[in-house]
Amino acid sequence: MLSKLNLGQKFTLMLLGVFIVGILMSGIALSRLLNYTAQAELTSKALMLMETMNSVRQYTVDEIRPEISERSEVQFLPETVPSYSAHAVFDTLQSNPDYEAFSYREAVLNPTNPKDQADQLEESLISQFKQPDSRKDLEGFRKSRKGKQYYIARPIQIKQETCLSCHDTAERAPKSMIALYGSQNGFGWKMNEIVGTQIISVPAQTVFNEARQSLLITLGVFTGVFAIAIFLVNFWLKRYVVRPLNRMAATAEAVSTGDTKAEFPKWSDDEVGKLTDSFNRMRLSLQMAMQRLERNRNRRKGGSQSGPQSGSQPGPQSGY
Repeated sequence: MLSKLNLGQKFTLMLLGVFIVGILMSGIALSRLLNYTAQAELTSKALMLMETMNSVRQYTVDEIRPEISERSEVQFLPETVPSYSAHAVFDTLQSNPDYEAFSYREAVLNPTNPKDQADQLEESLISQFKQPDSRKDLEGFRKSRKGKQYYIARPIQIKQETCLSCHDTAERAPKSMIALYGSQNGFGWKMNEIVGTQIISVPAQTVFNEARQSLLITLGVFTGVFAIAIFLVNFWLKRYVVRPLNRMAATAEAVSTGDTKAEFPKWSDDEVGKLTDSFNRMRLSLQMAMQRLERNRNRRKGGSQSGPQSGSQPGPQSGY
């Protein structure tokens, strides 16, 4: 089938093939790159939120708890708990559209409040944080009731003695806290022990949607650029290659039928122009050869006509 197509159609098919292969390869590479970029951007936001939560926790321990410690002995005040303060601030942050999709959780192996009990995945993360060569941050995807989530986690480690005032032994803990949560859970913590993990999550669809949107925009730009390139190349090809060749073919057809005066039109000084010059020289050579052939033929015809006339005249008679 390709042999039956003209030059412009073949060139268009070649460009379309390059275009399709280029779009597919670019799409695959860009999809991976944009997924990584979107994930990195969300990780950056999550880490910033994590630092904010840790700052709130530290502020609660250093500033809030000393001011109301006496009142907490009589009545348990959740404002003195770093985890409560962090969750309260995060709830306020979620009113910002940039962070409304994020969620924050502090999961503990032996929590005071049962709702903070670590699930199977969180227990696995805590175990990894306890390893000597563990990284500071762990990220990945998890399944939840809200669907697939992308998370980033950090360990909760006891680094201040003030934390043990509530989690060392039941005898040392505030009586108001014992009255609210009992004396069975949330005790026996040790200094420098990793007791839980902070987790900030965002729906995985958010990652994929951002990457997909960027991919569609980028591929749209590529498609537009390729379409314009194909149009311009076809326009140039038809104007400066196909059209001159068609005119040369028509002139060659005229020359082949005997019109040796037909001249090949020259459009440019490029390779097509050089080919035109070659055809014109060939036409001139053919024209000169035809002229010589015609002269020789006329000469032979003239010679054949003059020979019999001279031979028919009688010669001088002997004997006169």
